[in-house]
Amino acid sequence: MTTKTPIALFAYNRPDHMDRALDSLFSCRRIDECDVHIFCDGPSAASDEPGVIEVRRRARRWTDRLGATVVERDMHAGLAQSIVDGVTSLCDSSGRVIVVEDDLVLVPDFLDFMLQGLDRYEHTPSVYQIAGYMFPVDHPPTVDAFFMPYITTWGWATWSRAWRCFDGVAANAATDLRNPDVRRRFDLNASYPYARMLEDRLAGRNDSWGILWWWSVFSAGGLALHPRQSLVWNDGFDNSGTHCGRRGFHDESARADTLQNRMPDIIAWPKRSTTDSAALERVTSFLRSMRRDKTRTHATSASEAVVR
Repeated sequence: MTTKTPIALFAYNRPDHMDRALDSLFSCRRIDECDVHIFCDGPSAASDEPGVIEVRRRARRWTDRLGATVVERDMHAGLAQSIVDGVTSLCDSSGRVIVVEDDLVLVPDFLDFMLQGLDRYEHTPSVYQIAGYMFPVDHPPTVDAFFMPYITTWGWATWSRAWRCFDGVAANAATDLRNPDVRRRFDLNASYPYARMLEDRLAGRNDSWGILWWWSVFSAGGLALHPRQSLVWNDGFDNSGTHCGRRGFHDESARADTLQNRMPDIIAWPKRSTTDSAALERVTSFLRSMRRDKTRTHATSASEAVVR
């Protein structure tokens, strides 16, 4: 009997978002090869309790409908600690995990790409993540995926052997980021100030787990596999969440276009497990242009695909 791959879906107090995420997840091909675990955080304030209670009520309906497992926290841990604990527990028990948050809507081919990537690169030490999101960049259709030296937090997968490198305190970051070359590379060739985000995390000015994961993979010299077209849409830019405000990302035409994306039946994988320099340059050019033009549809929002 083949062991199923666990999916961790993290929810808090947005029941409608969670239902959309779960509807899209259970519409994915190969969902029958996965076990879904819904992690529900506890309320941080009395005003959040109604939403938290409703999320848990609806999550339990998914256990009856499709056999999902619901994990309910008594106390509020926050997004960062919830994700770190959930990913760690499933990696420890199953050796791999697919990670989704409640504001994501998935393309039907999302799971197939995750599962094929997990199987294909399980024993490739330089590969630390299979990513589901791609910036709105036009890549030529010569291959269907690229290796690049950055991670995403919008729909992804990893293995226990990679997650073991996660450094929750970024122990050497403050010193290492004083080196201009290290800082430039961590900022994706000076295209976006991720180093400043990490410094803010270390100073307690944000609660991003993603910037710590990005630093961990960067420090290990790791790569992530990214699809040519995004297999994920973030539906959370409606001012409903703690980490996603209203930034012009909620573009219905772009949403519809993204959710029409499909992977071919036979995926053209990269020939080598090395950084695709041309693809990386297209991404960094997009990030630079985004910073220059804050009125652009994807504005600063798209950069959050790298960190939460």
